[in-house]
Amino acid sequence: MAKEKPISSTTKRSYWRWSKTDFFPETSFQTLSSYKTALSQTCPRLSDRLLARSSSTDELVTLQKVSENPMQKCLTWWDLIWLGFGSVVGSGIFVITGQEAHNNAGPAIVLSYAISGLSALLSVFCYTEFAAEIPVAGGSFSYLRVELGDFVAFIAAGNILLEALVGAAGLGRSWSSYFASMIKNDSDFLRIKVDSLPVGFNLLDPLAVVVLLVANGIAMSGTKRTSWLNWIASLVSGAVIVFVIVFGFIHAKTSNLEPFFPYGVEGVFRAAAVVYWSYTGFDMVANMAEETKKPSRDIPIGLVGSMSGITVVYCLMALALTMMVKYTEIDVNAAYSVFFEQIGMNWAKYLVSICALKGMTTSLLVGSLGQARYTTQIARAHMIPPFFALIHPKTGTPVYATLLVTLISAIVALFSSLDVLSSVLSFSTLFIFMLIAVALLVRRYYMKDVTPKNDLVKFLICLFITIGSSIGVSALWNSNERGWLGYTTAGLLWFFGTLGMAFLSKQRVPKVWGVPLVPWLPSLSIVMNLFLIGSLGLTAILRFIICSAVMIVYYLLVGLHATYDVAHQNELSA
Repeated sequence: MAKEKPISSTTKRSYWRWSKTDFFPETSFQTLSSYKTALSQTCPRLSDRLLARSSSTDELVTLQKVSENPMQKCLTWWDLIWLGFGSVVGSGIFVITGQEAHNNAGPAIVLSYAISGLSALLSVFCYTEFAAEIPVAGGSFSYLRVELGDFVAFIAAGNILLEALVGAAGLGRSWSSYFASMIKNDSDFLRIKVDSLPVGFNLLDPLAVVVLLVANGIAMSGTKRTSWLNWIASLVSGAVIVFVIVFGFIHAKTSNLEPFFPYGVEGVFRAAAVVYWSYTGFDMVANMAEETKKPSRDIPIGLVGSMSGITVVYCLMALALTMMVKYTEIDVNAAYSVFFEQIGMNWAKYLVSICALKGMTTSLLVGSLGQARYTTQIARAHMIPPFFALIHPKTGTPVYATLLVTLISAIVALFSSLDVLSSVLSFSTLFIFMLIAVALLVRRYYMKDVTPKNDLVKFLICLFITIGSSIGVSALWNSNERGWLGYTTAGLLWFFGTLGMAFLSKQRVPKVWGVPLVPWLPSLSIVMNLFLIGSLGLTAILRFIICSAVMIVYYLLVGLHATYDVAHQNELSA
C-alpha cells in the first residue's frame, strides 16, 4: 500500500508541465550511456516485443493510470449515433455521387453505395464487438495490441495517425475552397500565393488553419459540449438531406434509369471503391468508448444504428440524383446544386452548399475528438512520449494530444494543396479495417495457454488460406482477368478456408455483444477490404511501404525501448 502514495501525489502536480521526465521517463533514456546500452540490445528486445500481446486489463486499467485524470463518462447511444452521422456524412456524398455516376457507374451508382455500405457495416460489426468489451480511447490500436501484438499495433497506429492528420488537413483545405467558391467563383480566392515555394506548396491557406484551430479548440473544451454542437449541426444537415431526397423523387423520371449498367459490372465496383470514402469516419466514434456511459449497450446501438441509417440515406440520395438527371448530363463538380439551379430553385443550391460545408465542419469536430483519443492511448503505451496521454483535470479531455494533432495538421494544411494531400490518403483505413477483422477471428479462436497447439496450427492455416485467396481475387480483378477459372479457384479457397475455421472450437464467447455468423462475416470483411485496397493502385501501396519503413526506424530507435522498459519495469527495478 505504501507504493500508492507517489501516485496520489503525482496527480496533484500541475497539468501544465514539460520536463524531460514527462516526455521520456523510461530507464533507456535517462542518460546517453543508458540509451547506447538499449540500442546495443535492439535485437533481443525486438524479439521480446515482436509478438508480445497486451491484455484487456492493461488497456482498461493499467494504461489509464498514465493519464493521471479520468476522461468523463458523458456520452449515450444518442450521442454516438449523431457523432457517427456527423463524422461520416460530409461533402463527399454531394461531390462523389455525381462524379462516379457520370464517369463509372451510371444509375447503378446506388448499387455501388450499397456494396460499399455493406463493407463498411461489416467493419462496424467488428469494431463494435471490440469497443463493447474493451471500451478504451485507443480504438483499433488497443484492439490490435491485445490480439495481434505490439508491433502490428504500432504499424497500424502510425498509419492511421498519418491518415487522420492528412485527412484533417485535407478537410481544412476543402472547407476553405468551398467557402471561397461561395463568395467568388475561385476556390483559391482566399489563399496567399508564394512564388518562392514549389508548386503544390505555394498557396498558403490561413483560413484552413483557422478552421482547424477552432474545431480542435471546441474539442478541447469538453466532449459533451462538442457532442451537442455536432448534434444540432447534424440535425440541420439531416433536414437538408431529407429535402434533397423528397424533391429529387418529386422530379424523378424512371426513364433516366435506362440503361442501368451503362459501364457494366466493372464500373459499379470501380465506383464502389471511390464512394467507400463517403463512409469513413466511424472508427473515430469507436475511440469515444472510454467516455461512454454504458458501453455494452450504447456502442452497438450507436455505431450499428448510425451506419445502417447512413447507408440507406446514401442509397436514396444516389437513386434520387440518377432519377432526376440523366447520368450523362450530371454535372460532376456540383451535381445536386446544378440541378436545383436548372429547375429555377436557385436558393436551394445555397442550401446544398451550406449542408456540404456543415458536413466538413462536423467531420472535423468528431475527427478532432477521435484523433486526440487515439493519440492518448498510443502515448499511454509509451510508443510516443506519455506526456501526450495526460488528461486535463477540469475538461476531462486530452489537451496535449489534441494540441499535437492540431499543430501538425494545421502546418500541413497551410502549405499542402488538395492534390498533394489526396495522393497521400487511401490505403491505411482499409488496411486497418482488414486487420480488425483478422484480430476478431484471432480473439474468437485463440487464447494463450488455452488453445491446443493442433487447433492453433489449423486456425492459422485456414486464416492464411482466407487472406491469400482474398488477395488473389483482388489481384485477378485488377489485372483485368475476367475468366471464370481464376475467380472460381480463389472463391473456393476462400470458402473452404472460412469453412475450416467454422469447424474449429471457439475459445472465447463475447460477454456483452458479438459479431453474428463468425467466422463468415469477419472473413467477408477481409475479402471486401482487400478487394477495395487492390483498386487503389500502385501509388497507394508504395506510400504505405515508405511510411511504414519510416515508422519502423522510429520504432527501433525509440518506441521499442520505451515499451520494453514499461513491460519489464518490475524486473528492471529489481
